[in-house]
Amino acid sequence: QQAELPQIKMIEIKLSQGAKPGHGGILPKHKITEEIAQIRGVSRDQDCISPPKHSAFNTPIEMMHFIQQLRELSGGKPVGFKLCIGQPWQFMGIVKAMLETKIVPDFIVVDGSEGGTGAAPIEFSDYIGTPLREGLLFVHNTLVGAGLRDQIKIGASGKIISGFDIASTLALGADWVNSARGFMFAVGCIQAQSCHTNQCPVGVATQDKDRQKAIHVPTKAERVFNFQKNTLHALAEIIAASGLQHPSEIKAHHLAQRVNDREIKNYAQLYFFFKGGELLDCHEKDDENFYYRMWNMAMADHF
Repeated sequence: QQAELPQIKMIEIKLSQGAKPGHGGILPKHKITEEIAQIRGVSRDQDCISPPKHSAFNTPIEMMHFIQQLRELSGGKPVGFKLCIGQPWQFMGIVKAMLETKIVPDFIVVDGSEGGTGAAPIEFSDYIGTPLREGLLFVHNTLVGAGLRDQIKIGASGKIISGFDIASTLALGADWVNSARGFMFAVGCIQAQSCHTNQCPVGVATQDKDRQKAIHVPTKAERVFNFQKNTLHALAEIIAASGLQHPSEIKAHHLAQRVNDREIKNYAQLYFFFKGGELLDCHEKDDENFYYRMWNMAMADHF
């Protein structure tokens, strides 16, 4: 019923993502207002705890059928999923399920381990999950190797703030980026890491009416507008300086990185890229290649 609302433009299934409070999704009861309770259909008497796993599916194949069900029930709206890469073969199992069921998501958003909230456990923020660029390149390559890349859009998120952050992420295979941190800064976030306490000192991550007064909406709105405008202007200048017309044209060979004090290589030289379909005729004898080895371990009926 919610998915059919005109305000809903697309559906994203969250599998895993940058660190959140309490190892998953927890909305403390002291942050649940009457409005939130009505919209989400939850009680104000206890913490709203999102389950650690989805009840609608247990295997990659079941997940594909769930995606198709969401697509049909929503009237054909785009359906995709978001994840922070953990074990490589688990994502490859999802891709194998796409090939087996012929059901393909409209998009995949790759989150980096550097994403997340100040309310997250520090060990999870620092050590759990794959960093964005490694995860993004892996997802892009896997889809190219499986012959599915042209059917699926890839988004990317995880500490993306500047115009160069956007350009370098697009160069590694993303179709678009999500940015939260930069906009939080523009609103006034000082990274006090008290998001879960309802006592945010600058009024950003709190439902406390008195604390919210710290945000002067007219001036903060202007700051957010300027941040957006200037960031995209910086991206446009980078694209123009590269002799390109559009951000989608930036590729791995456009970016260079110093390897040591005597050597510079571009991203196309530094990173491995599939050309297309190589995983489809993968055999056991190809185990010396990381991607082939992981592909041979992946199963469509088991995460």
